[in-house]
Amino acid sequence: MGFQWLSLVGAIWLQSINGTNSNFPAYSSQLKRLLSISQLELNNLAFASDAGKILGWFAGIAAGYLPLWLVLMIGAILGLIGYGVQYLFLTNQISSLSYVHVFLLTVLAGNSICWFNTVCYLVTIKNFPLDRQFAVGLSTSYVGLSAEIYTDIVNVFFSYSQTEKAEGYLLLNSILPLIVCIMAAPVVRNINVGKSKKLSSGFIVMFAITTVTGAYAMISSLGSVMSSVMSPLIVLIGMGVFLVTPLVVPLGDKLRETLQQKCWLRVERRVHNHNLKVVEGVEGSMSVEEGVNEEDTTGITELVAVKEEIGAKTMVKRVDFWLYFFVYFFGATLGLVYLNNLGQIAESRGCSQISSLLSLSSSFGFFGRLVPSLLDCYFSRRKIKVSGAASMAVMMAPMAGAFFVLLNKTDVCLYISTAIIGVCTGAITSISVSTTTELFGTENFSVNHNVLVTNIPIGSFLFGDLAALLYKKEGDDDHHGNGRCMGMKCYQKTFVIWGSLCLLGILPALILHARTRKLYSQRS
Repeated sequence: MGFQWLSLVGAIWLQSINGTNSNFPAYSSQLKRLLSISQLELNNLAFASDAGKILGWFAGIAAGYLPLWLVLMIGAILGLIGYGVQYLFLTNQISSLSYVHVFLLTVLAGNSICWFNTVCYLVTIKNFPLDRQFAVGLSTSYVGLSAEIYTDIVNVFFSYSQTEKAEGYLLLNSILPLIVCIMAAPVVRNINVGKSKKLSSGFIVMFAITTVTGAYAMISSLGSVMSSVMSPLIVLIGMGVFLVTPLVVPLGDKLRETLQQKCWLRVERRVHNHNLKVVEGVEGSMSVEEGVNEEDTTGITELVAVKEEIGAKTMVKRVDFWLYFFVYFFGATLGLVYLNNLGQIAESRGCSQISSLLSLSSSFGFFGRLVPSLLDCYFSRRKIKVSGAASMAVMMAPMAGAFFVLLNKTDVCLYISTAIIGVCTGAITSISVSTTTELFGTENFSVNHNVLVTNIPIGSFLFGDLAALLYKKEGDDDHHGNGRCMGMKCYQKTFVIWGSLCLLGILPALILHARTRKLYSQRS
């Protein structure tokens, strides 16, 4: 059991540094100046990071044939090359890179994320079959902390200028995933869990640790407010301590197993010394774990097996898949496009606190990924199963409203909207992992889910280019063709379009919910 929990801790560490693409706004302006490119070309670089997900199914196939540690190493090496060469370019150690070279390197770097995600998803789904949503939600929530973690390190070691900070983000993007991969590879593996039981007490402890970690990240991200209380170094040390703290669960579980074994040895010695028979009540008391009765376990096992296993070729022919595809397309993908453009959006509005906005979106995205796990725990205790499509629809409604709130020019509205979009995007991302397994099974999950998230680069290209074209038009009108735009008008039409599309996405979510309602009612 200890190794089961240890695999989850390894997945947490990997996910905490796997949000490298969220750092793009921190160095995008430097790339724009160095390459002398337009806003449209810069947006295409943001798209390139997402375009790596088009080839994410390679990671899914590889995971079926290669050991998971090797899959991790492949992802780490791809990231090392993709981000590392860009770092050398930004620091003028390589001067011959063209825009096309940087674009391809960004695609390579973006693809590296898929390899880490594939391993983490497989480990949490297969090692915790009866607590799948909780395990997935906990591990993926740490992706929301990535921007905060990278920012904390940059603030300590690369704090002299914006240019140095930009270089620091790229350097960390290239080497930090490799370092953590080497640390986590020995423990991130599929465990033969045998007859699985729900592990509620361990997840309660893990959830408490995760919540406190997120609260700490949110407080420390307040920047100028906290600078008078905690230095950047203290903030970084605190974050490091919180990232190590989840180890108390596998260590505590190992201690419990050790004490249990000692107790059994004492019982056996007593039986041997007194020539007694072990009564069934004693055996039962030692084997029952965490208050799960036989009826509950059987019901949950049937729940897992109720859906047929569907391969990718069959999946893309299903109406349910395309409804699901467009729900994600107008939900999480749209939110990610906003976050990718956050740097330029803030600049156009005259907001200079881009790092604070990144940390804010990161922290709220963290809690957003935790929300489905908390709700799943609440509803499962009442034997209620809520469909993933319905949950996504609920998340998309406030996100649509947040886009319209951005039409207000105040910084307060910018911060509030960014927080809401971060929460909703994180929640939908977390919900989608379990939804994919519920709709199409776990056997082919690694390929199926990577097929689903191909809509991220498609949306990044369509939605992002639309925003860039409108931005360029406004900039040309006011600045005689230099393409730079300042003011609310730069993204006003974009926010209206994005908000309307997000509202539109609720429709396929409701249709998918209606089509799968019978499936979920059988599981209640």
